[in-house]
Amino acid sequence: MVRKRKLWSILLILSLVGILFAGCSTNDSASTKTTPSNSGTDSTKTNAEATAGQPVDGGTLTMSSFSDIVNINPIFINDTSSGDLEQFLFAKLYDLNRNGDVTAEPWSLAAEAPKISEDGKTYTVKLKDSAKWSDGQPVTADDIIFTINTIRNPEAGAPGISLYDKVDKIEKVDDKTVNIKLKQVHAPFQYALVAEMVPAHVLKDVPVKELQKNAFGTDPAKTVTSGPWKWTSWKQGDSHVLDTNPNYWGEVKPHISQIIYKIYADQNTEVQALLKGDTDHISAIPVTQVKAVEAKGEINIIEKPGAQYEYLQFNFNKKNFPDNYGLFDGQKTRQALAYAINRQGLVDNVLKGVGKIMNAPFLPDTWADPKEAAVNYEYSADKAKQLLAEDGWVAGKDGILEKDGHRFSFELQYNAGNSRREQVAAVIQQNLKDVGIEVKPKAIDFAAWIDQNVTPGKYQALLLAWSLNTPDPDSESVFSSKYFPPNGQNSGWYKNEKLDKLWVDGYSTVDQEKRKEIYKEVAKEISTDLPYVFLYQYGQAIGTGPRVHWADEDKPEPSIGYGQYFHIIKWWVADK
Repeated sequence: MVRKRKLWSILLILSLVGILFAGCSTNDSASTKTTPSNSGTDSTKTNAEATAGQPVDGGTLTMSSFSDIVNINPIFINDTSSGDLEQFLFAKLYDLNRNGDVTAEPWSLAAEAPKISEDGKTYTVKLKDSAKWSDGQPVTADDIIFTINTIRNPEAGAPGISLYDKVDKIEKVDDKTVNIKLKQVHAPFQYALVAEMVPAHVLKDVPVKELQKNAFGTDPAKTVTSGPWKWTSWKQGDSHVLDTNPNYWGEVKPHISQIIYKIYADQNTEVQALLKGDTDHISAIPVTQVKAVEAKGEINIIEKPGAQYEYLQFNFNKKNFPDNYGLFDGQKTRQALAYAINRQGLVDNVLKGVGKIMNAPFLPDTWADPKEAAVNYEYSADKAKQLLAEDGWVAGKDGILEKDGHRFSFELQYNAGNSRREQVAAVIQQNLKDVGIEVKPKAIDFAAWIDQNVTPGKYQALLLAWSLNTPDPDSESVFSSKYFPPNGQNSGWYKNEKLDKLWVDGYSTVDQEKRKEIYKEVAKEISTDLPYVFLYQYGQAIGTGPRVHWADEDKPEPSIGYGQYFHIIKWWVADK
């Protein structure tokens, strides 16, 4: 799995601002959009070729993951599987089109594009008169006000707080219209409107501190939604059932009557299910199995550069270490680890070339790509050993480095069932052993891991990925000290006052050239100080079985967040 970065999903150069941001993500990278060059290819066979028939109504689409959900309340989603179900159950205020533009689609809650004031600080949003919840109640301005005010309330502990904490106030114009007034210019704000709302009439009386534990989002019977399908049942660790929402209001109705979302033990099992026809659609075929799936002949594969990057994250909260001794406090130590890991080897041997090394949190070949402004750590065990020695580490009796009486030994957490990440963890373990560092990989069930370890920042180091959900490069919520748990996504407790200021500078203007220069400074600083070892951008092969059909303009779009379900409301299922 991956984390979804909030603004929740990524990539494509846009006219106003331009590239990315996220949270956790697809099955192995949470949620968080011009397409970067990559060695991946689009090997899609169009469904227009797969079937000569017209769309048909009815039938069941089976999709899958190797991790169950955590909570599908849009306020708290921070992982891919929860975000998957969210796509089917909740309508967004606005959607992204294939080019990454913010758009009022027929299935969006908004009736028209947002109106932005000349000073760039007021956004007027008008809802469709027809929009309603699955209990028959209308979607109103109160729902927008409640959702945004809750997310920006620090007591809620919402991962997307950085999207809305620049909001000064929200004025209700009428039952279907709001004016959202910002404290300052916030360049990425239009993408904050590509978001699902929650029903105020259901949740307004729940104390904000109790919202995350409320049954809304974890009990299908108590979760009121607004999308084309409704949540019928959940068998934990096994499957979810979604049926057509009888109160769905959109001009475009779904062709598919039922969606079954299955949970498999791991990626390999999921691929076998696709080959056997037990599942119709998976969003992440491991690169090592793409050829085997291609050999099947009847499975459509889309393999393009994705909106996600993988990283090794350090934790700077000393409470996570024995005797409160921070193993990663030294900048030279962190740089040594970057030199010690053979990142190009990971791309070549684990990703099979379908990836690209990254040195900063900006996707390659997008407008904010800092290129040579970021420090590149070429693989060198000798350089790593030199820096470790300079930082005071010396070999102990067993060969493991020691400093101030503490062994350089740490636990590296990652999610169970992810075959790629399992291989990467093993390579990191060996690479660091070669320079005198003991790594103890630990695989944990994704849902439990996110809830109990990642979100509250209880780990020593982790291997994860960000799935970027919008086309803007702002990553303040991930790297700024304003957003420590539970009020943000800086779960490693990283603090850098220079970077804190640079993130603010970067979003305080809509001039893309000025922003580009600021993000070069961000890249230089963050790649020198290294809260993460940035590993690589990678692509994920989407596999769809022969029962699933779509028109060419509605096929999946990997370059945007959750683009594996692009226009799914218009897909249909039919046996050949």
